[in-house]
Amino acid sequence: MNANHPINIEALLTHIPLFNGLAPEEISRIAHGTREIHASKGDILFHKGDSCNGFHLLVYGQVKLAFTSQQGNEKVVEILTQGQSFGEAIMFMEKPYIVFAQALTDSLLLHVSKHAVFDELARDHNLCRKMLAGMAMRLHQLMNDVESYSLHSGKQRIIGYLLRELAEEDLNGTNVAVTLPTNKGVIASRLNLTQEHFSRILHELSELRLIVVEGRKIHIPSVANLRKHEG
Repeated sequence: MNANHPINIEALLTHIPLFNGLAPEEISRIAHGTREIHASKGDILFHKGDSCNGFHLLVYGQVKLAFTSQQGNEKVVEILTQGQSFGEAIMFMEKPYIVFAQALTDSLLLHVSKHAVFDELARDHNLCRKMLAGMAMRLHQLMNDVESYSLHSGKQRIIGYLLRELAEEDLNGTNVAVTLPTNKGVIASRLNLTQEHFSRILHELSELRLIVVEGRKIHIPSVANLRKHEG
């Protein structure tokens, strides 16, 4: 899509899972409080400490949420892809952002204003339940991440990640492949590993003939054999 050609925000909103089932007039009201954001690769959407005036929906592209430690190291909290939303919890808390958001690829996002959301929530309790469910799922994933960082080795984390990235029909397959959605440094940070440790484990798994690395594409000769090493 070209920034010079306005998009149909109402049409896009109807395809967002969060807004499934809303009547046309409800979609129209939300659309009035929504603006499109065209982000180029590397663009910062917001910084830590910026005020939050709504939440974002990712129409296409890829965005990372991250923060920088006092030592200057970047920690990736989440990698978002098409159809995902972010910023709802901070919007409800009425606090500044606690992370920064950066486009990993050229992306199109919708920013739905806080006022539009709050007005619609007052009218439609179903939307409220959907937003709560979405935030609960994200919290559940965060707790899984904390458990993984605390209890699992780096090798277990990487194998678990590769298995989660497999298509459902490949979960018990042979000669399947996973394409990493972004560079290895970002994936490593997401798994709470250094890039060097991440690369070393990939090399170890390759030596065990559990995977074959071809750039961002990871070939898995036998999912069953890889799963045996997950622990």
